[in-house]
Amino acid sequence: MNSRLDSIDAVVDAHLCTGCGVCAYLRPDALRMTDVDGVGVRPLPIVGITSGVAGDALAACPGRALQHDEEALADAPFGGEWGPILDLYECWATDPEVRHRGSSGGVVSALAAHAVTSGAAVGALQVQARADAPLLNETRLNRTYADIVSAAGSRYSPANPCERLDLVESAEGPSVVVGKPCDIAATRAAAQRRPELAEKVGLTIGIFCAGTPSTAGTADLVRGLGIDPTEVERLDYRGEGWPGEFRLRTRSGETRSLSYAESWGSLTKRRQWRCMICPDHTGEFADLSVGDPWYRRTEGQDGRSLVVVRTERGRAALLRALADGAVEGGPLPLEKLPASQPSLETTRGALWGRLLTLRLARVGTPRYRGLPTFRLWLKLGLSEKFSSFAGTVRRIKVRGLRRPEFMREER
Repeated sequence: MNSRLDSIDAVVDAHLCTGCGVCAYLRPDALRMTDVDGVGVRPLPIVGITSGVAGDALAACPGRALQHDEEALADAPFGGEWGPILDLYECWATDPEVRHRGSSGGVVSALAAHAVTSGAAVGALQVQARADAPLLNETRLNRTYADIVSAAGSRYSPANPCERLDLVESAEGPSVVVGKPCDIAATRAAAQRRPELAEKVGLTIGIFCAGTPSTAGTADLVRGLGIDPTEVERLDYRGEGWPGEFRLRTRSGETRSLSYAESWGSLTKRRQWRCMICPDHTGEFADLSVGDPWYRRTEGQDGRSLVVVRTERGRAALLRALADGAVEGGPLPLEKLPASQPSLETTRGALWGRLLTLRLARVGTPRYRGLPTFRLWLKLGLSEKFSSFAGTVRRIKVRGLRRPEFMREER
């Protein structure tokens, strides 16, 4: 397999696609997003298009590369290891229904809804369960409070919100864009190349992410509960208390549930490879990024969210939401961020060894700039350093990284 990432096809074949959909947004004439069984949502060439897609679609691809302005990070807290940070808050939605429904306090939904109801935005681009197939996701530009909060809750399955950035671009005013870290990085990269989009992105909210499992991972979890996936009428991965349970309801009214730890423990085994070599799990390219305050370690309570303020635009939006009573909360010491994500420093340190191994093995390797990994690798113990190399060698074989991720249909 060619390890050069010189086209979207090459990125996909190298197992590096995140499934965000930004390439299909930028080249709707050439690509369509399809949920490939057991893999994830991937851009496939439209029949009749035979040449590899490159240009802006490739340049905006977060699977291929991520880059911070290193000068802008020169004075960032933690040496830039957690991206740009202006402030850290702990907040929750004041609407008790939104707080209860959300995975960790309903803050993402509350902030998006406030932007729309206050007139700062005309809509919020969000991922939500498909009404006709709740194991799958769809992207919508929600324009009302009710629609925005109805999309609350985590979706631990493939989603491609950037494919529908056309909805943001064609809207009559600015919109909020909500997504995983890779989605937000892709949105920023696309906006840098499409002035029409840049004018319409009013606020970006990134959601902390530990990786995207395939749809097959959710289907297996449902079958493990004794339910046929085609019979599921509603499925929630979290919510209704913190951190919440995996819950489903069938068309006949049967219900099943699993603890968050049990469900995520199963789903994490089906994460796509690109997530295993990602340096950004906390939405470093967003205006605001939101995640769980795991330092609390108290389950069953009303949810709260960590809110990382990364830009002045994000700070202004959060302060307006606090002043207007859409969310409550206050600032936290910055040290609570690494305390809430205790394994991330080790994970990011190990990433340096994983990437080096991929390059030496001449396997497709993403390029990262301004996302420090080497000094964190130096902090690892000898066994952890060895594992970062040996584990990657094993995964090259087990995951078949020298072969295309899946066989394409004949064109």
